[in-house]
Amino acid sequence: MSDLLYRLGRSAATRPWAAIGAWIVLALVVIASSVAFGRDLEESFEAPGLDSYQAGELLAAARSDESGIAAHVVLEARDAAAKLPPVQAALEALPRVLGTTSDISPDGTTALVRVQYPAVAQLDASDLDNLKEAVADLRAESLTVEAGGDLFFAFEEAPTGIGEVAGIVVAMLVLLIAFGSFVAMGLPIGMALFGLAIGATSMKLVTYLIDIPAWAPQLAAMVGVGVGIDYALFLVTRHREHLATGMPVAEAVGRALATAGQAVIFAGGTVVVAILGLLVAGIPFVTGGGVAIAAMVLVMVLASITLLPALLGLAGQRINGRRRRAEDGAHQPSDGPSTGWYRWGAHVTRNATAYLVGGAVLMVALAAPVLALNLGFPDDGTKPESRTERRAYDLIADGFGPGANGPLVIAVDLSQGAGTSDQQSVVAPLAAAVAADRGIASVSDPIVDAAAGVATLVAQPTTSPQDVATRETVARLRSEVFPAVLDGTGTTAHVGGQTATFADLGDRVQERMPRFVAAVLLLSFLLLTALFRSVLVPLKAVLMNLLSVGAAYGVLVMVFQWGWAAGLIGVESTVPIVSFIPLFMFAILFGLSMDYEVFLLSRVREEYRRCGDNTRAVIAGIAGTGRTITAAALIMVAVFSGFILGSDPAIKMMGVGLATAIFLDATVVRLVLVPATMKLLGGANWWLPGWLDRLLPELDPEPVKEPGAVAVGAPPLAP
Repeated sequence: MSDLLYRLGRSAATRPWAAIGAWIVLALVVIASSVAFGRDLEESFEAPGLDSYQAGELLAAARSDESGIAAHVVLEARDAAAKLPPVQAALEALPRVLGTTSDISPDGTTALVRVQYPAVAQLDASDLDNLKEAVADLRAESLTVEAGGDLFFAFEEAPTGIGEVAGIVVAMLVLLIAFGSFVAMGLPIGMALFGLAIGATSMKLVTYLIDIPAWAPQLAAMVGVGVGIDYALFLVTRHREHLATGMPVAEAVGRALATAGQAVIFAGGTVVVAILGLLVAGIPFVTGGGVAIAAMVLVMVLASITLLPALLGLAGQRINGRRRRAEDGAHQPSDGPSTGWYRWGAHVTRNATAYLVGGAVLMVALAAPVLALNLGFPDDGTKPESRTERRAYDLIADGFGPGANGPLVIAVDLSQGAGTSDQQSVVAPLAAAVAADRGIASVSDPIVDAAAGVATLVAQPTTSPQDVATRETVARLRSEVFPAVLDGTGTTAHVGGQTATFADLGDRVQERMPRFVAAVLLLSFLLLTALFRSVLVPLKAVLMNLLSVGAAYGVLVMVFQWGWAAGLIGVESTVPIVSFIPLFMFAILFGLSMDYEVFLLSRVREEYRRCGDNTRAVIAGIAGTGRTITAAALIMVAVFSGFILGSDPAIKMMGVGLATAIFLDATVVRLVLVPATMKLLGGANWWLPGWLDRLLPELDPEPVKEPGAVAVGAPPLAP
C-alpha cells in the first residue's frame, strides 16, 4: 500500500491542478444533485418493535389525533377561563392544526391548550414559526402566554455557529503555533472545510440508501472537521520533516503519504468501522446517524490522500515560512535526544510500572460512576428559564401536576378480541384499572374507533417525564395492569407517547449495548492485528480505548446526573443521560482514540523495524508524535467543546463527553499508559503466531527506502 500511496502523492503534487479540479467538479456535482434530487431528512425517533412504536401504529391506523404530535400553550391569568376562548380560537386558526383541547387548573389561574398536529412527516419548521407568531401576538395583547411540547422538540433549532466558529478559531491558533506558518496552518483548515461542504451536502443524497435524521449533519460536521484537520496535521507534519532534509517537494509529498497517509487510511477506517457498528443497535435513527458520520469521515480520508497532496505540491516551500526555510540547513530531527518529548518518553519507560499503575488508577476512578448511569431523556424542565418551553413546563407542573408534561397515550387493539357490541366491556375495566394504579393521577374518557377496532386512553402520571418512577409506571402498566384485565380476551394494549417512547429507547439501548460493543471491539481488534502484525498491541489498544470511553461516561454521570460543576456549563438541574448518546459516544470515541493509537504505533513500529530495540522504538515513537498528537488533541477538544456552548442538555452531553475523552486519551493514555505498557511487554509487543501471520493479509509492506538509505529488515519477533 505504501508504494501505491507514494505514487499517488507524487502524482498529485506534480500535477496539483488536476486533483484540485477533480474535487471542484465533484463538489459542484454533489451540491447540484443535492439541490435537484435530494430528499428531506427524517425527524422521527421511532424504533420498530418497541411497544410505544406499536401504539403509534395503532393510533395511525385509527387515524387518531393522538398519532400525530402536539404543542401546548399555557395561559396564566387571574381568571384564565374568561380569557381562554380568544386564545384557543387563534390557535385553531393556524395552518395544519387538527384541533385543540383545553383544561383549567383547580385554582383557575392556569389554562392549558393542547394543539394537535398531524404526524411529523406532514409538518415542517414553518408550523413552529406560525405557532411562535401566534403566541407573540397574544403576548402583545398583554396576556401571559408560554408554549412548548413535541412541536418544539421536532423543529426547534438550537443556536448553532458560535461553537463551530470558536472551534475553528482555536484550531487555527493551534496549527499556527505548531507550524509557525500561515500557509501550513491554512491548508488543513481549507481542506477540512472543503470536505465538510461536500460531506454535508451529500446527506440528502445518502437518504436514497437509508433515512438520515435531521440532527445528524450537525454531529457529522463536528466529527468531520475534527478528523479532517487532524489527518491533515499528521500529513503536513511528516511532509515538513522530509522537506527539512532537503528533499524535493514532490518527493516529500510522496513519502509523507506513503507513511503518514497509510496511518490516515487505517485510522479513518477504524473510525468508520466503529461508527458503522451502530448498525447492530437495531434503532433506525441511530443507524442513520452513524451512516451520516461515517460518510463524512470517509470524505475527509479521501480528501486527505488526494486533495491535500495537491495543495502541498502547489504550496511548495512556502509551507515552511521564511524563518523555517532559513533554518532548514540547521534542522535537527524532531525526535532527537535533545527534545522534551524524547526526554519524556525516556522518563516514562524508566518508571514504567509506577506510571502504568498510577494512570490506570486515575482512569478507573473516573470511569467508576458509570455504574450509576441512568438513561432517559431531558424534558423541557431541564432547559434554561430563558426559554419559553421551560416556563410553560413550570406553569403546567404547578397548575396540573408534574405528570401533565408527559401524558401516556394507551392504544387498545380490539380487532382480535371483543366484538363491536361489547367493546366497552373491555375498555371500561381497562380504564378503571389504569386509573387505579398508584403511578397514575387521572385517565381521560376512552375514545373508541369501532371501524378500526382501536380505543385510545390518555393517562397522566403522578411524576414528571424524566422521573425514574414514570418509567416504572410504564413498565408496571405493561407487565401487571394490562394482563390482569386483558388476558383471555384477545385484546392487547400498548403504551405510547413521547415519554414512553424515550423510556423504550433507553431499554433498547441497554439491551443492544453489549452486542454493539462486542462487534466494534472485534472488528477493531482484527483490523489492528492485520495492520501491526501483532496480537498484544491490538489487545492493549482495545483495552486502553475502553478506559477512555469509560472515563467519558463517568464524567457525564458526575456532571449531568450528580450536578458536579454543572452550573459552569449552563446546566440548571440534574438530568438523565440521553438514551442514545452512549451508543454514539462509544462509536465516535472508540474510532477517534484509535486515530492516535494508529499514528503513535505506526511510528513505534517503523522505528522497531529500523533498529530492533523495543524501548528505543517506544521512546522514538513518543518523541516523533508527541507534539503532533498533542496539537491534534487540542484541535479536537476545541471542536467538540463547541457543543458545550449549545443550550440543549443533550448537545452539551456530547460536548463534555467527547472533549473529556479525547483529552484523556491524548494525555493519560497515549503519553503514559501506552509507552509504559509497551516498555513492560518488551519484544512480546510484536508477537504473532505463525498460522495467524499466514492467514492475515499484508497491509503494511516495507516502506519506501529513503534516498541513499540502507533498508533494514524487521528483526525476529520475540515469542
